[in-house]
Amino acid sequence: MDLGKTGIRVPSMIFGTSSLGNLYEAYSYEQKLELITAALACFPNEIVFDSAGKYGAGLALETLGQALNELQVPKDKLLISNKLGWKRAPLVGEPTFEKDVWKDLSYDAVQDISYQGILTCFEEGNALLKGYDSQLVSIHDPDEYLDKADSPQDYEQRFADILDGYAALEELKQAGKVKAVGVGSKNWKVIQKIYSQVKLDWVMIANSMTIYDHPEELFHFMSKLEKEGVGIINSAVFQSGFLVGGDYFDYQKMDRKEPEHIKKYSWRTKFFQICETHSVNPAHACIQFALQLPGVNSLALNSTSANRIQANAKYCDTQLPDSFWEEMKAQKLIADYLSEFNLNKI
Repeated sequence: MDLGKTGIRVPSMIFGTSSLGNLYEAYSYEQKLELITAALACFPNEIVFDSAGKYGAGLALETLGQALNELQVPKDKLLISNKLGWKRAPLVGEPTFEKDVWKDLSYDAVQDISYQGILTCFEEGNALLKGYDSQLVSIHDPDEYLDKADSPQDYEQRFADILDGYAALEELKQAGKVKAVGVGSKNWKVIQKIYSQVKLDWVMIANSMTIYDHPEELFHFMSKLEKEGVGIINSAVFQSGFLVGGDYFDYQKMDRKEPEHIKKYSWRTKFFQICETHSVNPAHACIQFALQLPGVNSLALNSTSANRIQANAKYCDTQLPDSFWEEMKAQKLIADYLSEFNLNKI
């Protein structure tokens, strides 16, 4: 499938590389090489790796570059997406970004969103990739950057920094150094704000449009992007693994004693029961819901298991029975506004 109107072909599943940066747990290089090999086996002629300087403070990019060189993967057989805005910094004690999330790191990471900052991140990323280049580029976590504003004036200056960063990305595109420019954000309303000012080729929506949480306003924004030819990559569709049995929801450790967390556990229990009744793997349900939404060209999926990579690739290509979606609607696990839609033909 093409990524919007870019003419760039992408498979239904993009290989997310956060696990290569030791997300939640430190893994050996041999384990990471196995994951990359499994991903290449699933998509031998059309694979996309999604990475970022934030992932393990560059460790994910560094590991990916090392593995691609070791496996001698032809450069014309892959695309690399690098979300820019975080660069390496000396590590003093524990990492200062997303504390307790990244394990066993040798560097810290700091956010640097500006014209020069984005160019620096681009150059650093390509250096870490050791001869491979990122062709899809975006600004990473502009929502986090804006959230740090301490006054309305500071907010406006920070947004101006983001626009300066996009000026740098547009120059890279015009120079033929990258193929397409996008954005990666957990807050979709920040994507919407940036899109009102910047001609984006694609967007990556993270943690925002999942089988658990799917705002109607976002649904309509995605429909608008589809009509206007902007590609959409849906990411973090398992809500950091919680929807498939993990203990983290959007990078936050869950506590069964917290009222808001109890609500999430209750939803998951009902979800698992419906999945069991219909012999559906929860991951399959999460994937198919996220993939059927307006304008979605691909899902960015991260895994720490070669078997799960293979299973996820299969789930992307296998629809679920209508009876499953009807029960999800009947049990009110899917928002009412979707009640009129066939989830296999949304």
